[in-house]
Amino acid sequence: MLAKPLFIGSEIYRGSSYGRTHPLRVPRVSTVMDLSRALGWLPDEVYVNSPQAKAAALTAWHTPEYVSALQAAEAAQGVSEEVRARHQLGTISNPVFPEIFRRPATAAGGSILAGELLANGGVVYNPAGGTHHGMPDRANGFCYLNDPVLAMLSLRHHGAQRIAYVDIDAHHADGVEHGFAGDPDVLMISVHEENLWPKTGTLMEDAGGSALNLPVPRGFNDDEMAHVRDELILPAVEAFAPDAIVLQCGADAVTEDPLPHLDLSNNAHWAVVRALMGMAPRYLVLGGGGYNPWSVGRLWTGVWATLNGFEIPEHLPEAGEKVLRGLEFNGNRLGRNPPEHWFTTLRDQPRGGEVRQVIRQGVAYLRVRHGL
Repeated sequence: MLAKPLFIGSEIYRGSSYGRTHPLRVPRVSTVMDLSRALGWLPDEVYVNSPQAKAAALTAWHTPEYVSALQAAEAAQGVSEEVRARHQLGTISNPVFPEIFRRPATAAGGSILAGELLANGGVVYNPAGGTHHGMPDRANGFCYLNDPVLAMLSLRHHGAQRIAYVDIDAHHADGVEHGFAGDPDVLMISVHEENLWPKTGTLMEDAGGSALNLPVPRGFNDDEMAHVRDELILPAVEAFAPDAIVLQCGADAVTEDPLPHLDLSNNAHWAVVRALMGMAPRYLVLGGGGYNPWSVGRLWTGVWATLNGFEIPEHLPEAGEKVLRGLEFNGNRLGRNPPEHWFTTLRDQPRGGEVRQVIRQGVAYLRVRHGL
């Protein structure tokens, strides 16, 4: 059993960008590392430098042809029309950039390593992980590799038979569902915005009986997430009795994110992180989406605090403020005039509200279907 939660990070994410107009042009993992250190929360003994996964490890799920194409795209800094058509590399969503192989292979290496580190139990956090759209033979939705699938295969390899995968990213976990559809030893729960890309994961879609998909309407608030957490996620996980829990904690469901249209505060994510602790001997928390550098950095740093039981200060110390004031978000209206609390706090103001009938009905339907 790990003595303390471990944080997997890497300097490769500092300065690496998908391009100046891509949503993933913003720094994310490096902000979490810097902010956690500024708060005294990331001493050397709990920081693990993420290895870069070797090609052979990636072919546990991805095709050798695709892994080779990714490596070739990085070497050439370009792809042929044939490769673009087959593997979806070099597209607007999945551009060729300098670290197109090394960066996702490092995130995947961290998630694979997490399965090994958790062999005897414990908690691991890999905020660079959570690339849940990647498919075996192609990039998909900003995701070149599918590190959650690789993490779950690694957990299995190191002794975890039953795995609960919970995903609270604003987008449906289509790649993970593709990887484990129909597997009786995997429980998949995805809470995501309805009619948002990739427009999969409908309420009726059960992926061979192994998935609970809850599409939620625009404006999904903290009280609605609390209802989903307490009435669906926790009862389903408890009934499943997993050996391991993997939580994909995408930060794009908060109000300030520029892509989806949900209305959560970061308190909602932290409450899910906290509620799942102790429900299985192995607990792996991954990052995911999130396209506003301040909201992602603050939310994911708070995840690390939650996993450790650290008290989140009302006001950040000067060193923490300096990290957040050093961020830029060019070319976006949210970045032109950031509110002061984005620099001075981690915790958002709660965003409660009515629990709408459509959400109550969706939860009730899934509870009946799953025998909860």
